[in-house]
Amino acid sequence: MANVPRCDVPPEPSGPNVAPMTANRILVIGGHGHVAKHFTQLATSQGHQVDSVIRRDDQAHDVTSWGGNPVVADVTTLRPAQWDDLINSHDAVVWSAGAGGKGTPEDTYAVDRDACTALVDGLGRSPHRPRFVLVSWCGSPDHGVPSDNSFFPYADAKAAADRHTMNSSIRWTILGPVTLSHDPASGVRILTEGEEHADTTVSRETVAKAALACLDDDATAGKFIRFCDGPTPIAEAF
Repeated sequence: MANVPRCDVPPEPSGPNVAPMTANRILVIGGHGHVAKHFTQLATSQGHQVDSVIRRDDQAHDVTSWGGNPVVADVTTLRPAQWDDLINSHDAVVWSAGAGGKGTPEDTYAVDRDACTALVDGLGRSPHRPRFVLVSWCGSPDHGVPSDNSFFPYADAKAAADRHTMNSSIRWTILGPVTLSHDPASGVRILTEGEEHADTTVSRETVAKAALACLDDDATAGKFIRFCDGPTPIAEAF
């Protein structure tokens, strides 16, 4: 990666023979992750255009094979004007990035807190305020993880990003899935506030479907939705 971040956003089609786009143009942050993979395949199959932000050039082929347009950028180093350029012309943004508790605490905070809050600030500056879905985790914001626990930086960073999002003026939805699995998508069960969720999981594919469902329904705006696998069809639950 060069010292200057790249934001190779695909140009919008233009010219007299181009018909107006009726489907949404969606920006996915963390475009090479498993949830993003399912989201990209699902959204593009429904006619949406997906621009997927990835860190490395060697991830571009995967994104293209899923139907998305790869955008190479290091979200930890983008300046406000670069965020604005990245967000511009998108109808919606999905955050599915994260250090996953791997690497140093500094790495975790740089992605899960700082980059996410910078994105939210950029959305707030956007004149057309794209819809925003943030994939977080069920334990946020009141995670209760001790500060001497190795998981604390991740939990703390996620909680900070979630608070920043909830205190913003943008049209946000935060998804709080439980432990993620690679099982096929199923229905969901919405968890009530304070409900225990030990030994429950949710499919990554289900999370992707939930994210797209939220983009299709503004009634989910302003809500933090905690959920696990369950019997309720996603279209009904969201």
